[in-house]
Amino acid sequence: MKAVITGDLIDSTKYTSQELDTILDVVNQEFEHFRSTYDADFKIFRGDSFQGIVLNPTIALDLVLAIKTAVNKIPIKNRQISGLPDFRIAIGIGTINLKRESILESNGEAFQFSGKALDTMKGDYPRLLLKTADDDLNDEFNVHFSLFDSVTSKWSMSSAEVIYFLHKGYKEVKIAETLGINQSAVNHRKKVANWDSISLLLGRYRAVISKYNNDGI
Repeated sequence: MKAVITGDLIDSTKYTSQELDTILDVVNQEFEHFRSTYDADFKIFRGDSFQGIVLNPTIALDLVLAIKTAVNKIPIKNRQISGLPDFRIAIGIGTINLKRESILESNGEAFQFSGKALDTMKGDYPRLLLKTADDDLNDEFNVHFSLFDSVTSKWSMSSAEVIYFLHKGYKEVKIAETLGINQSAVNHRKKVANWDSISLLLGRYRAVISKYNNDGI
């Protein structure tokens, strides 16, 4: 089984061309890292959406968090935008029957699951959904993801920034040096952003999806 991740920039028409360029540049930088570090391929399409194939579905949520925090920490001063810049993202896990050079021309169960889940996402929330062939699995994680949305909706740009670096494995001292703040400020932002709970969710996702993937082979 593979994972297909599809994302759509929220309120994309409200951004200026310069702001949209900044967001897409940041997203592309993350995609380059994914390609060089993981067996994953991502493409931007329509100028405000993306789609990616992840051969190891257990890391899909990690990649989602990397994209989300990278975009959340972009300073945008646009009065039309409420909250941080963000994507609606759907993870589909299943088979892939047709893999062409362009992922946008590929097809299969994972693509269909991801696309259908994204199509159900209207308005501000939900911003993250999982779709597999197992309804119980979907129900479990979509409850978790609803709580995740509730936590991240309260993030500030500085909270997202700290989570971004924590997720990359930086220690608090290194983050403090990188951001030019003291370690106690990093620790405070870490707690406010509920990093410990997010880490538990990432671990739970990896464990459950690993079993689901092995059982499905």
